Amino acid sequence: MKIGIIGLGDMGLLYAGALVATGYDVLGCDLPGRIAFLRENGIIDHISCTEDGNLVSRTCDIIIYAVEAEKINEVVGLYGPATRCGAIVAGQTSVKHPEIAAFEKHLPGDVHIVTCHSLHGPAIGAKGQKLVIIPHRTSAEAYQRMSDVLSALGSELVEIPDYHVHDKIVADTQAVTHLGFESMGTAWKEAGFFPWENASYAGGIDNVKILTTLRIFGSKAHIYGGLAILNPYAASQVKQYARSESELFKLMIMEEEDEFRKRLYRARDFVFSSDDIPVLLNDRTMGEFSLAEAADVPRKPNSHLSLLSMVDAWYHLGINPYQHLICQTPPFRLRLGIAEYLFQHEELLEESIETALFNKSIRADDLEFHSAVREWTSLVVYGDMNGYKSHFDQVKFFFKDRLDHAKLKSDEMIRRLEID
Repeated sequence: MKIGIIGLGDMGLLYAGALVATGYDVLGCDLPGRIAFLRENGIIDHISCTEDGNLVSRTCDIIIYAVEAEKINEVVGLYGPATRCGAIVAGQTSVKHPEIAAFEKHLPGDVHIVTCHSLHGPAIGAKGQKLVIIPHRTSAEAYQRMSDVLSALGSELVEIPDYHVHDKIVADTQAVTHLGFESMGTAWKEAGFFPWENASYAGGIDNVKILTTLRIFGSKAHIYGGLAILNPYAASQVKQYARSESELFKLMIMEEEDEFRKRLYRARDFVFSSDDIPVLLNDRTMGEFSLAEAADVPRKPNSHLSLLSMVDAWYHLGINPYQHLICQTPPFRLRLGIAEYLFQHEELLEESIETALFNKSIRADDLEFHSAVREWTSLVVYGDMNGYKSHFDQVKFFFKDRLDHAKLKSDEMIRRLEID
C-alpha cells in the first residue's frame, strides 16, 4: 500500500516520518522551493518526494492532505480530480467544514473520504496522543484500512462519527481555549511587563497560564487563526466567553459581591458537580514550572478573571468540558485543569473572588485582559484573518526572547502532568 502526503510542513513531515519508520511506502509532495529546502537540509533523505501532486493522487492508495485550512480548497482543487479510483483521502486540518466541502467538490465520487485530526502539535509527537478519525464517505473495508494506517502512528484513535460534532467540540477545546491564552499574552504585552517577574503571577496556576500562553505564541499565527475563523461554531462560543468576561468585569468594578459570588458558584456547581470528575493537575507539579529567575517569589492574590470567565461561559453554553476530553489538546487539558483546581479549592476560589471585587492592585491587569478579549473576539467574529495574524505576531515579538525556553519547559510540564 502506497501512502501520499500532500504538504510537508511540520505535521506532514511528522506523519511521513512515522509511517516510513513503520515500513509504509510514502510519497511526499510540496512546492518546489519547499522540497529544495528540505533536501538541502537533509530533512527528507528517508522520504520519497515529488513536486507533482497529481502524481501522488494518481499513484497512491491513501492520500493525506496536510495543508493549512485556509488553503485546503485551493490545493484539493489542483490535485483532487486526479485521485485514483477506490483511493482513501483524508485531511489533517483542525477544522473539518472547509475540508469536507473541498473533498465533496473536487474528489471523484468513487473515492473514499475518511478524515483525521491529530490533537497535538509536531513538537509533542504522535505516540500516546489522541488522534480523531472521522468516517464521511466510505465502506467498512476502507475505513478499517485507514484505521490500520493511522494506528501505525502510535496515537490513541478516537472515532467521531460526524465532522459537525468534531468542529463543535474543537470550537471549545481549541478556538476558545486559545483565545483565552492569547488575551492573557496581549494583556501582559499592553501592560508592558513579563508575568514571571510580577508577584501577582507567581504560583502553580499562573505557571501553567504563562507557559501555555508562550507555547501558543511560539507557534504559527495561521494555525490559530484558521481554528478560530474557519470553524462555523467558534464565533458563538467565543462571543459567549467575551460576554461572560464582560459581565463579570462589570460586576467587579461595581463591587456587586452577592451577584458575583452567586453567579460563580452557580457555574461551579454546574461544571464541577460530579463526584467522579478526574483530578487533572496537582499543585506540587504545577509549582515546579516557573520562569521566574528568583526562587520562592512571594505570591500576591490574583483574580484569575480568565478562568472565572471560562467556567461561567461553559455554564451558559451548557457545556460539560469533561465530555470534550475526547478531543483534548494539551492547552485544553491544562486550562480545564487549572480551572478545576481553582474552583475545587474553595479557599482559593474565595481569595480569587475577594481579589476580583476589592483588590485594586490587580484591577489594571484585569482591564487590559478585558480589552484584549474584546479585540480578539472582534477579529474572530468579523473573520479578519490578516488582522488576527498581525495581532498574534505583535504579541509573539514581545515575548520572543523567552519562547524557545518556555517551549522546552512546557514540553516537560505536559509530559510530567500526563504521568502524574
